[in-house]
Amino acid sequence: MGWEERTARAIVARDRYLEPHEGDLIRRLHRIRETRDRLTGGAAEADFPDFAAGHEYFGLHRDGDGWVFREWAPNATAIHLIGAMTQWREEAGFALRRVDPAAGVWEIRMPGKALGHKDLYRLRIHWPGGAGDRIPAWARRVIQDPETQIFNAQAWFPPSPYQWKNDNAPLPDDPPLIYESHVGMAQETEKVGSFREYADQILPRIKAAGYNTIQLMAIQEHPYYGSFGYQVSSFFAVSSRYGAPCEFKELVDRAHGMGLRVIMDLIHSHGVSNEVEGLSRFDGAKWQYFHDGPRGHHIAWDSRCFDYGKHQVLHFLLSNCRFWLDEYHVDGFRFDGVTSMLYLDHGLGKAFAGYPDYFNENVDEDALIYLALANRLIHQARPDAITIAEDISGMPTLAMPAEAGGIGFDYRFQMGLPDLWTRQVRDVRDEDWQVGHIWRELNNRRADEKSISYAESHDQALVGDQTLIFRLIGADMYHAMRQDAENPRVERGIALHKMIRLITIATAGDGYLNFMGNEFGHPEWIDFPRRGNNGSYFYARRQWRLVDHPALRYRHLGTFDREMIRLARRRRLLETPWAELLHEHSDEKLLAFRRGELVFVFNFHPHRSYTDHSIAAAPGNFRMVLDTDAKRFGGHGRLAEEVIHSAVADPSGTWRLRLYLPSRTGIALAPMGGEA
Repeated sequence: MGWEERTARAIVARDRYLEPHEGDLIRRLHRIRETRDRLTGGAAEADFPDFAAGHEYFGLHRDGDGWVFREWAPNATAIHLIGAMTQWREEAGFALRRVDPAAGVWEIRMPGKALGHKDLYRLRIHWPGGAGDRIPAWARRVIQDPETQIFNAQAWFPPSPYQWKNDNAPLPDDPPLIYESHVGMAQETEKVGSFREYADQILPRIKAAGYNTIQLMAIQEHPYYGSFGYQVSSFFAVSSRYGAPCEFKELVDRAHGMGLRVIMDLIHSHGVSNEVEGLSRFDGAKWQYFHDGPRGHHIAWDSRCFDYGKHQVLHFLLSNCRFWLDEYHVDGFRFDGVTSMLYLDHGLGKAFAGYPDYFNENVDEDALIYLALANRLIHQARPDAITIAEDISGMPTLAMPAEAGGIGFDYRFQMGLPDLWTRQVRDVRDEDWQVGHIWRELNNRRADEKSISYAESHDQALVGDQTLIFRLIGADMYHAMRQDAENPRVERGIALHKMIRLITIATAGDGYLNFMGNEFGHPEWIDFPRRGNNGSYFYARRQWRLVDHPALRYRHLGTFDREMIRLARRRRLLETPWAELLHEHSDEKLLAFRRGELVFVFNFHPHRSYTDHSIAAAPGNFRMVLDTDAKRFGGHGRLAEEVIHSAVADPSGTWRLRLYLPSRTGIALAPMGGEA
């Protein structure tokens, strides 16, 4: 029996529902190994990162005193490098030649004087029946002319390369507490923010808030700013909107100096449909990087779908993974749109009701194999890097380690939780909340795969949706958020906002995420400049002055979030086993559970408080270490922090705490003698 068979059998032993699909697991494991061997020519597994070094061969490079440029374009009949050096015309001296006709590789070697730092260039590609201008596929720097809006590649070879200062800075090895961010909209002013501004102004906020990992959106170059970075055109280029490559390196470097990880959204689920700026019809053929026909077009995103079964596409994407690790020292990736990759119908409108949904002809196993190879590559190149899958389908083994037969992601997002909270707030009266249902949904995850929980991400902040705080408070946010204002809707919203976050992190599997500004209840949605809003940046920013203002209640929410994160870190909450249910009563809206040493108790009832309520606990004395109702968090202060709670044995011998539980309040209790 081979490794694949033994491993698949072990997977099935842990999850008997997979037994009918053991053969599929074996076949997938065989395909992963066979594909890696095919790509590397059978080289040792340790040499796999050497294969993913296409960025060192393709694109523009210095070659001694001159230049060399290479491109893959099998359908091309002629290619010219054009730019200011040719007056944007084709010239014989800048014509590429086929150096590998069978593979479709083109090359040009030029003297040093042919190009200079910051020179603009692009390709003019001819193919049977046509021709067109293209941005090189492996371009590392692409800029847009502010007047003409035209994109061009830019030679970026500064005389003094960036010198890393914090390469040896210790990075966290504890569970990720992620601060999801967008550099461009992180500023207060109505403009596109820069890497420098983010490093100067936002990094200190993240550090002070207690998060240990930054997830950066929209880093890869994208033609349309309003796409949130999810319609990528140049996969190897840092978006020039925010600054120069050295400035992004400085941002990462400074974050590392603060002890913060930096991971980035990696968009390998699709590519923009633009043909000049993107990869679509790059050499005139629709099938070069993407599938031909309907399979190559994403009907929901109007974008192009990669052909993950093609050697050159795998080389391109795997090299892209290694490039960002090597060049910019990022600490991992959130792979966007994994569900869309895994299924031929992109998972659109599917419920994923049972295991057969993960093992049928609708699964794109080429994409599954690519994701497995990408994770193996990333973890070989950087063993401390982390990878996160954005998958709503629940594909088994996705976040199982490669050595255990999994696809290899370190974590998967619990994408159903924002939907849970949206439905609760939008569709269910407070009096009708079923806390048992909430408990089950919060803990509905695979036991053998790590996950990251969150109450809301950027998705809920976009125009067309609503953040939790806006669903809870609505238009009253605009006139009733002063600390001296009395407003029942604001009181309710602030109370539930804190409780939802606390119970989400307290039950989280292995990590937690917050989108920037949501921790203090940012009042506005996100709307990027577009024709429909007259190009306004008003909603494409974050109003930090609100949380800084001492007279506004946003400050209360920001303070609570900071204390909540502090508690999770100091108590190593996410490193403890799953939460253990102690008490659940949907009529009373009460929920209590133990996580590690901490006991959490939640009273979601809108107006009923309970005195002397009995909750099971370990023997000993307890003190309250977090109280959502504390006055410094914008609550009513109905609980005394200094009170010592003693567990007492009842007639059956069960140790119990007797507690006062105010309405709309969540508390955390710790045994005496531990850290605060």
